[in-house]
Amino acid sequence: QVQLVESGGGLVQPGGSLRLSCAASRSIFRVYAMGWYRQAPGKQRELVALIASGGSTNYVDSVKGRFTISRDNAKNTVHIQMNSLKPEDTAVYYCNAHKYINNYWGQGTQVTVSS
Repeated sequence: QVQLVESGGGLVQPGGSLRLSCAASRSIFRVYAMGWYRQAPGKQRELVALIASGGSTNYVDSVKGRFTISRDNAKNTVHIQMNSLKPEDTAVYYCNAHKYINNYWGQGTQVTVSS
């Protein structure tokens, strides 16, 4: 089992920045792919950013150039730096760890972008 705990959400004005963190209960990053997903009201959960076990990254088109996913292997923590935030980025953001059939989720953290 892996526990994931997100932090860093909140209310920010359009154009602002937030950094979300996800702390894993044990060292998994070298074998698990880590992702940040989000779910807005009335919409399906979508993958926002992914960092593979080898370190390669991928982003959904809507956040490319604005969001950056990274990880700190020593601290078992994954971050997502979100810049130039837009109202449409408003959602609950979830951390995910995935390897084969193993799939773990955090509890989610709310991000609200509003003036």
